Amino acid sequence: MTSRYDVDIIQLTHPGDADPAVRREMTACWIAVTNAGGAAGFPFPPVSGEQVTPAVDALAAGLAPQRNRILLARVDGALAGWVALSRDPSPLIAHWGTVHHLQTHLRHRRQGIGSALMRRLRQVARDEMGLEQLQLAVRGGMGLEDFYARLGWEVTGRWPRKLRLALDDTRDEILMILTPL
Repeated sequence: MTSRYDVDIIQLTHPGDADPAVRREMTACWIAVTNAGGAAGFPFPPVSGEQVTPAVDALAAGLAPQRNRILLARVDGALAGWVALSRDPSPLIAHWGTVHHLQTHLRHRRQGIGSALMRRLRQVARDEMGLEQLQLAVRGGMGLEDFYARLGWEVTGRWPRKLRLALDDTRDEILMILTPL
């Protein structure tokens, strides 16, 4: 889907790039997405700032140009979505990147924000970080593998019944890869 809006995608590459206002926006987005049922890293809604703020602070503290980045999508100056990209420091797997926490703010759903973030993330991973492959894991039963497949990702495996959301709700964790970049 193509966005109906002009989307500005910016990168955060150093801890200072994630100033308090940016962290508040990311936290508010993550809370809204999670509490609406999104699979964005907090599996047991409702969540509050008490849970989410430390996670945002940890992501921001770990920012480093060749190791960890956050991409923010902005529409008319407001945060519309974000995604995190990391690389492992081990030389054995440093050519791989891992994607975490892709999310689109509720008011910008179905406007192409997530797709725009993932396309830009692919370019950043390849051209700026020198990565050769990307990986991610998604919660089964959400249709997320279909979203990523439209962007060139492939399912490489799954961990059956790995994610226990409730006694009567156990899901597969689906492993996906994007290669070549």
